[in-house]
Amino acid sequence: MRIAIGCDHAGYPMKAAVIDVIRGLGHEVEDLGTHTPDPVDFPDIARTVCARVASGAASRGMLVCGTGVGAAIAANKRRGIRAAVCHDVHSAHQSVEHDDVNVMCIGAQIVGAWLARDLVRAFLEARFDATEDHRRRVAKLAELEQEG
Repeated sequence: MRIAIGCDHAGYPMKAAVIDVIRGLGHEVEDLGTHTPDPVDFPDIARTVCARVASGAASRGMLVCGTGVGAAIAANKRRGIRAAVCHDVHSAHQSVEHDDVNVMCIGAQIVGAWLARDLVRAFLEARFDATEDHRRRVAKLAELEQEG
């Protein structure tokens, strides 16, 4: 898979480790910044990463910020994006399996490097369980998105 990744200044110290994990799992990475520890606004990074996912240029996206919350809020404003903050392994895989999440948000100030590695692995190895119930619920999410 091609994975688009981005971070703000709070996520910058963790981004390189996350990229190493993604590549170690055999995936291609598109690093969309930030590329320095200088302050940057997470909505700008989320916009860029989510555009790549929504267009199909990337299979999934990852955002790393301080808590993951701001990145998830910004990402979920974009049509076609289902983003989740994942700070435990179960959420990282179940969000994909049940909700077809395509962007995972991690809080670098919340999780350490070891847990981040496990989160990335769980997220990228998970596949959507396209049962009737899950498809129906994801379709309802898309309907909500259209309501504005």
